[in-house]
Amino acid sequence: MQIISGTKDFQLGSPAAVAIGKFDGVHLGHQKLLHELIRRKEQGLSAAILTFHPGPEIFFGIGDGKVLTTEEEKRRVFRELGIDVLIEYPFDRDTADTPPEDFVRRILREQMRAEYVAAGPDLSYGRRGKGDFALLHAISREDGFEAECIEKLRIEGKAVSSTRIRGLLREGDMEGVTRCMGRPYSIMGRIRHGREIGHRIGIPTINQIPGEEKLLPPRGVYYALVNVDGRSYPGMTNVGVKPTVSGSGVTTAETHLLDFDGDLYGRDVETQLLHFRRPEQRFGSLEELQAAIQEDIRVGRQLFDWQPQTAQKNPEYRIKF
Repeated sequence: MQIISGTKDFQLGSPAAVAIGKFDGVHLGHQKLLHELIRRKEQGLSAAILTFHPGPEIFFGIGDGKVLTTEEEKRRVFRELGIDVLIEYPFDRDTADTPPEDFVRRILREQMRAEYVAAGPDLSYGRRGKGDFALLHAISREDGFEAECIEKLRIEGKAVSSTRIRGLLREGDMEGVTRCMGRPYSIMGRIRHGREIGHRIGIPTINQIPGEEKLLPPRGVYYALVNVDGRSYPGMTNVGVKPTVSGSGVTTAETHLLDFDGDLYGRDVETQLLHFRRPEQRFGSLEELQAAIQEDIRVGRQLFDWQPQTAQKNPEYRIKF
């Protein structure tokens, strides 16, 4: 996948099928739209996405600045979906003041060579967000390209949206998040050294520090899958500040892999949060903490139908939640 970032001076080399948006979460609703781009590849068009960096909300200081998917995570998902070109267009005052007609004709048509543009019904672009699908469609008829409005995907009677997923995430409803995203909610990052208290109590863990921009679920213990080098290992992740053993206040994702024996320090891994187990809490002693974690492990083995005797050679599991 070609990535064009940090510049407004670009020109695509071939006609493209284009989609515009933030794509926060790259959820199933987004994927429904992006699938239309992929289909146009059969007609000889490249599949291209135009998004903004930073996002308009961040530029204008609207909201909390938190995202469901970081820039790195979005790039990975786009690549897996088969997108050919990702343009991370600089968003500044000049971008914000671009007349909607200029946005379509200069950026989409001239620079991106758009022959097909897929958009949702809530499409917004150009100065003060005045550009909408009706204007895009009118220009497409004048200029001879195709514009298609893709209706929102609905699950359980409700439209799938980043706002809906944010609400589910804040409630700790990881199963609901998975249904709307089409994949479990992930924390990606490099394994860092911690205080190794887990090793001292016989429950070793791996530690990740999520980026400040990453929206996290409520502090607590989650059953999880950790993906590394093409393999998945079940475990349980504490998302929080570890109040029993740490006073730093730094939020980490600390994961114990069930019956894992290996060294992952310095490796980049993906931790998928599947199911909320219990809130994070402060225990009166390390012994109480150890006992609570051992009970979490016992329940986790049942939920994953985990067979520890074959963990390293053949990590087989079934998920019962």
